[in-house]
Amino acid sequence: MKIARLIGIITTLQKKKTVTAPYLAEKFEVSRRTINRDIEDICKAGIPIVTRQGANGGISIMEGFSLDAVALTEQELAAIFTGLKSLDSVSNEISTENLARKFGGRSAASLADHMIIDLSSYYRDDLTSKIEAIRRAIREKMCISFHYCYRKGEADKLIEPYLILFKWFDWYVFGFCRERQDFRMYKLRRLWDLRITGETFAAREISEEKRCFGSHITDDYKIAAVYDASVKYRLVEQYGPACFTERRDGMLYTEWGFTTQEDAVGWFLSFGDKVKVLGPPEMVEKMNTALDSIKNLYKT
Repeated sequence: MKIARLIGIITTLQKKKTVTAPYLAEKFEVSRRTINRDIEDICKAGIPIVTRQGANGGISIMEGFSLDAVALTEQELAAIFTGLKSLDSVSNEISTENLARKFGGRSAASLADHMIIDLSSYYRDDLTSKIEAIRRAIREKMCISFHYCYRKGEADKLIEPYLILFKWFDWYVFGFCRERQDFRMYKLRRLWDLRITGETFAAREISEEKRCFGSHITDDYKIAAVYDASVKYRLVEQYGPACFTERRDGMLYTEWGFTTQEDAVGWFLSFGDKVKVLGPPEMVEKMNTALDSIKNLYKT
């Protein structure tokens, strides 16, 4: 984790005064180029770093500079440990314990004991192995292949991986698809037979547009519906307490945007007889067709 590595570098410089880039690269198991970028980031954070060439050269904190000026507050430490603990839930490497030892033991990590964030859901073992394999592939710039299941069917994929994302309550890998010749996102729960191919790739530039994940998803298709008051908790959970208007008959009126008709049908069917779609007319017809199809399944 980058934040743990940056703090580790600062701690090392405090203890050893002067170290070399190869020493730091070996200690934190990254490349010298990564260490150079880390040193730049530490300087940007306000800690003056001095580098000297020659036999007695190396990297050090500027003489006379006090780290007290940039010392982390208790709240900042708590935020760091909370974030690391959440990542520990999907990793076999326990970053929190390692960093806590550098900050004085268990008392430091206890700053985050008031909050638990479990990112692993119900499939930790499978998820952890996928994340670790993809992280290695990203670090070593190696292509990955996998079998993928999605709405249009199934397919074998070969991509250049760039990022692992936790978004929309799930995990994704973001990479360049060789077949589509474009960047794509793939949900980790929908892929299996994940392999690192050993084929390396040259890093591509990712445009700001591609980094706006989900910007292509719009909720422009407006649908009006009324819900039974017994499912109010689901409406509040999904859209908040101001998402509906309560009618005189106690029903809850909504007018929301959906991405597609198919997404809307799935949403409404999940409420059974606790919702009625009011419009537009083609959506009412779509619901009638879906309900007829379901009834046909149970005809003897």
